[in-house]
Parts: sequence; structure tokens; C-alpha cells
Amino acid sequence: MAARHGERAVVIGAGMGGLAAAARLARAGLAVTLLDRHPWPGGKMRCLPSPAGPVDAGPTVVTMKPVFEALFADCGARLDDHVTLVPEPLLARHYWPDGARLDLFAEPEASAAAVRAFAGARAEADFRAFSDTARRLFEAFDAPMMQAARPRPVRLALAAALRPRLWPLLLPGRTLAGALARRFAEPRLAQLFGRYATYVGGSPFLSPAVLGLIWHSEARGVWRVEGGMHRLAAAMLALAEGLGVTAELGTAAAQIEVRGGRAVAVHTSDGRRLLAHRIVFAGDPRALAEGLLGQGARGAVHRRATEPRSHSAYVWAFAATPAGPELAHHTVFFGAEPRTEFDALAAGRPPDDPTLYLCAGDRGAGLTPPPVERFEIIMNGPPLTLGAAEEEAPCRTRVFRTLAARGLSFAPEPPAGALTTPAGFAALFPASAGSLYGRSPHGLTAAFARPTARTPVAGLYLAGGGAHPGAGIPMATLSGRHAAEAIMRDRASTSRFRRTATPGGISTGSPTTAPARSR
Repeated sequence: MAARHGERAVVIGAGMGGLAAAARLARAGLAVTLLDRHPWPGGKMRCLPSPAGPVDAGPTVVTMKPVFEALFADCGARLDDHVTLVPEPLLARHYWPDGARLDLFAEPEASAAAVRAFAGARAEADFRAFSDTARRLFEAFDAPMMQAARPRPVRLALAAALRPRLWPLLLPGRTLAGALARRFAEPRLAQLFGRYATYVGGSPFLSPAVLGLIWHSEARGVWRVEGGMHRLAAAMLALAEGLGVTAELGTAAAQIEVRGGRAVAVHTSDGRRLLAHRIVFAGDPRALAEGLLGQGARGAVHRRATEPRSHSAYVWAFAATPAGPELAHHTVFFGAEPRTEFDALAAGRPPDDPTLYLCAGDRGAGLTPPPVERFEIIMNGPPLTLGAAEEEAPCRTRVFRTLAARGLSFAPEPPAGALTTPAGFAALFPASAGSLYGRSPHGLTAAFARPTARTPVAGLYLAGGGAHPGAGIPMATLSGRHAAEAIMRDRASTSRFRRTATPGGISTGSPTTAPARSR
């Protein structure tokens, strides 16, 4: 689609938020340039090479599939024509140190039956009650929180007021771990559902009880991306480019130029100056607060919107032949005592007895594992703001010693370079301090502290997992929608002014001051 009136936008960051914003803006008729310092699309949804092919080293499944279907539909396309998503009937397999195992399923009755077989009729009743509460939380907070461009406490209060059974979960100081301890007589189930706080980089002992709604978002279904998660990012990039987006991967933004309180241009790492009516920053908002994109853009994000930091992780991505307990696409090996794990993280140390999350990329519905399989193993870690990252050798010992104690081994063990540490994530994503989820979710009002799409700097907008509505690929994708919608509203409100000059008085004669690379 041709750009109307020569209006130009620059999107910085080709993660889920940046890709979604770029596609929507191009569909609306803007001329969009998409920059990313990395040579791949997807941001943290990255992969590493292995003898068995590309192995995911970031998110592992899709939840909230309608978010992605809506993106493609709004851009005149069909998700299923661009990427194949395979529903997984088995959500996750869980092991405890004593060898106990519990599988949870997309089919609610199958999960209830599994819980009953695992821990008895009382546990099943507790599980059913918790699932119902998680559903109510999700329904109460979806529209006024996740789908809203700017969450407003009064709207959330109204939604909660209509559901009195949820009120105890909204009290100050009510944590997810505390709510689960009251809900479940079986402590292993409280431990299991407490791990959902880690999906947004938090501790269940410090995160609000409302995070129990994450269980419902997963129980509604998970989808494996055929060929690996990076295929989804590639499909979103193809969608954007098909709408006319000029993608320059491997080109970093060095500065956002601000004149008269308005963002007017992006300076690139190769020395060009890209003029723009609108700029979307889809990196970690802390980079703006720290001044990495120039002093003019520093006022776009207040430091309290990015601090304190959420958890980081140690991520292994490799190919090997496993031996030991039966693995599913998702398998969780719990530590003996969750409190010790999260106490260590709060103190800036990797846990001595960690819970380990394993994704077997070549296992799942309809798959027969090959002799050499692709694996991703994730151990929670503190951000660099709390402590230094553990080096590869002690992390290797910690992770694979823990798995060996559960009877699981790999041949060969991962090679050097298969591990990404918090320090590695900090290098990949500037100013993140290794944090994978932006601001910490700890505290009842943490969700309101995240920056929203529109910033105090005119013409500068935010998207990505560090902005509202938060971390996770569905949330980051929604942030791209929020940014695009904010731009279109602002664009409409200023349409009465002359279009012969960009805001700030810069001529529209040429989009750059240096020759651009050919598309």
C-alpha cells in the first residue's frame, strides 16, 4: 500500500512489538522503515545453530493465538497461510525430586483427572476451584488491562467490583504464593502454579495474586510453531515487508533526534539520518531512560517505569541424544523447596537447587524424535543490577548435575557457546541489565508502572515487552497494536495542519540525508 501524504515512520527494534507496529502502520498507509541491530527478526525470540538445525533460545510456544490471528487479519492476511501452528494437547510434564510426575493438558477434564490420580480428590477439587478463579481473573482483566492502551485503576476496580469472589486476591500484600498456599492443601500444586510468576520474570512470593490468571491463558491452549518459534518472527517480518515496510536488519539506531520537544529523526549506526513523522522505540525502555538513544529522548521514560528489574535466565540451546525419564515438548524439573530458589535470586545469586524448564523442540503432537534432538533448558537467574552473572563452567555443573540427579543425561553435553547468561542477554539487549521481562512484576501496582505506548516526547512511542501490557510474545504483540493505534489517533488529531512539512518544520523532500540501501 502506498504511503499517504508521504508520512514516514521509523520503528526501532524488530521484536514482536516492533514487527506488529510496523505491519499495522504500513497497512494504515505510512512509509515504514524497520531497524534492528541484530541480523534476525524476533528480538528475544532467537535461535542458535546446532548439528540438528536451528534450536530455539527464547520463547518456546505460542499462547493467546487470537492475538496473532487478529494481527494478520487486520493486515489483510491469514496467519495460517504464513506459519503452521500445531496445538499441543499436553501442556507440560512436571517432575519432582522424589520422581513424582504430573501432566497437565489442554483438555480441562484430562487435567482434573491427572491431578486426582496425582494427589487425590481434595487436590482435584482445589484444582478445579483454582482454574475457575484463574478464568474469572482473566475475564476481569483482559479488556481493561491487556487490551486497553492505557490501564486505568478505576476500570479495573469496576471489573473487580462485579466479581466479589475476586476481592481477596486484590488486597495489598496478597501474593501469588500466599493465595496458592490458601487454595491448595497439596504443596506441590502450589509450587507448580507459583512458577507462572516466572513467566513475567517474578517471584511468586513477591508477585501479586492476580498473576494466577496466567494459568488460564495457558490452559486455553498452547501451540508449537512448526519449524521453530523463529518461523513466527519470520512470518511477521514477511507480512510487514509485503505491506511495504523497508526492513534493515543488522542496522542499529544510534540516536533519536528531538527538536522542540518532538522526535523528528533517527540516526543510524552507519551514519544516516532518517527523518520521520513518528518513531516507535521497541527496545527495552530502560535504554531511553539511560540516555543510550540521546539526551533528547531521555525524558520519554521515567526511571521508575523501568526499575526494579525482572529476573534474567541462563539459557542452554543445543542438540544431543537424551537418556532418562520420558520427556514431553515441555518438561519442568522442580527443585525441592521453592522458597530457597527465589531467596537466592532476590540476593543476586543463581539458585543452588533450581527449577529447570526443558523444551524438547523435536517432541510433541505428531512428532517422532530423531536420534539427535534439539533442546532448550532455562534456569532462572538474577538481573545484573542484583549481582554478577555466573560463568559457564559453574552454571554447567549446576544445571546438568541437577538433571543427572533426576536420571536425565545428554550425549554429548552442550558445547561452549550453547549458553546465554544474564551478561550475554545484557550485551544482546542494551540497557536491559540482562532482565528478560522489563520492569519487575512485584507489587500490586507494578502493572500500572510500566510505560505505555504514548510518551511525553511528541512523535515518540513505545512497544515491546518492556512497555504495557508487559512481557510474553502475545503481550508484546499487543503493545505493537497499542503503539500503532496511538499513532493513528494522533495522526487524525493533527490532520488539519499542513502536510508540506514534518512536525518540527523539517522538509519532506527526502527521507534521508544519505543514500539508503536498495530494497
